Amino acid sequence: MTTVAPATPHPSSVAKFENGAEWWHALGDVPLERVVMDPPPGTATEQDLLLFVERNKRLVELIDGTLVEKPVGWIEALIAVRLITALNGFVGPRKLGVVAGPDGTLRMISGRVRLPDVTFVSVMDLPGGHVPSESIPTLPPTLAVEVLSKTNTAAEMRQKVKEYFASGSKLVWLVDPIAKTVDVFEAVADIPTRTLHEHEALDGGAVLPGFVLRLAELFAPYP
Repeated sequence: MTTVAPATPHPSSVAKFENGAEWWHALGDVPLERVVMDPPPGTATEQDLLLFVERNKRLVELIDGTLVEKPVGWIEALIAVRLITALNGFVGPRKLGVVAGPDGTLRMISGRVRLPDVTFVSVMDLPGGHVPSESIPTLPPTLAVEVLSKTNTAAEMRQKVKEYFASGSKLVWLVDPIAKTVDVFEAVADIPTRTLHEHEALDGGAVLPGFVLRLAELFAPYP
């Protein structure tokens, strides 16, 4: 049973925009079919998000009072599982923190609610070293991973990278299943620190020293 957060209105709304184009750009220029109209844009709360996910079995994020559907896909899900498996195998035995999947809701410092495809939260970033019990914790994703889908936009991903680092992230990976590349961000920027290709290996840097995953394994064909 989902624990529902208090229905507190978001301080922002569509009313602050002069026109629809400004509002759409603030959402990251996402395809309009991903914008949920019930509740009306600008009025949605965290409670609405949780109820929508429970009722409709579709993942949504909360952006300034508007629910925006998170794109999903079979290949993206398989890649996310491979990453989660590899990270759990490294993090778990060393008791370094926790790893969550794409339905792990996190409140950003901006008040927006994001759902990274894969999240690692260091034990040092857990309050008192413990996992919060609330449905949508204000918690920095020490490592945030997004596996790109066809309807993700460049503006949307720039926003997410910015929000993750503003909220306390130390590392962000943008995984592109089509190009078979991973953009690595070690700080907020419009361009990645480096882009890794299929013949290279992904490492945990200063966040997860010693973690290595060959991209040939991440993008390997499925039986």
